[in-house]
Amino acid sequence: MKLAVDLHIHSCLSPCGDNDMTPNNIAGMAALKGLDVIAVADHNSAGNVRSTIQAARQYDLLVLPALEANTREEIHVLCYFPAVEIAEEFGAWLHGLLPPVKNKPELFGDQLFMTDQDEVCGEEELLLINAADCSIEELFREVRARGGAAVPAHANKQANSILENLGFLPPALGITTVETRGEQRLDLLQGLQCLRSSDAHCLPDILEREFFIEVSEKSTAAILDKITQK
Repeated sequence: MKLAVDLHIHSCLSPCGDNDMTPNNIAGMAALKGLDVIAVADHNSAGNVRSTIQAARQYDLLVLPALEANTREEIHVLCYFPAVEIAEEFGAWLHGLLPPVKNKPELFGDQLFMTDQDEVCGEEELLLINAADCSIEELFREVRARGGAAVPAHANKQANSILENLGFLPPALGITTVETRGEQRLDLLQGLQCLRSSDAHCLPDILEREFFIEVSEKSTAAILDKITQK
């Protein structure tokens, strides 16, 4: 089965995400663009995943529970999980490792929690774009211990990427899949599965029906199996 996916989308919980990146708007735009599967991957939080899953049901759109972690090395890693409860628990663990720096909405942007009816139900006080006090090795270990998959985000990009900040892919991490942006440095990622996502912070940037993955069925388990296969 071939599925059109965009596995890296930010909601209005990310300070860099537009305030109109609400659960229903994201789900509706993804459906309009013909996507089968999406992942809302906010910075260091899964706080809007559950509401997006609920909003997406009307479109038969699968939402993979996820977040985008920022490690101590300032490396962004997409973390995918088998269930929303696990993603939320992991997000709470990661939240406890963030520095006690409060967000300044006028400088960084709002960090809004939303219901599945697109109503604001809270606001995150800590600045979510900071690095958590967790190494990339610790992060991979914690994600996998929860049955999840860890994928270096925009691995060939300059900012906040594993190649830029470390210069190589540590063999001990056992990386099988990376997310790529553009065509640069792809020679360093040979032999790996490469995901292409939008990293959308506004609605128009969500992918069209242009990147596909082959899986046995349309399910979270099948997608995680695909991401983690060697």
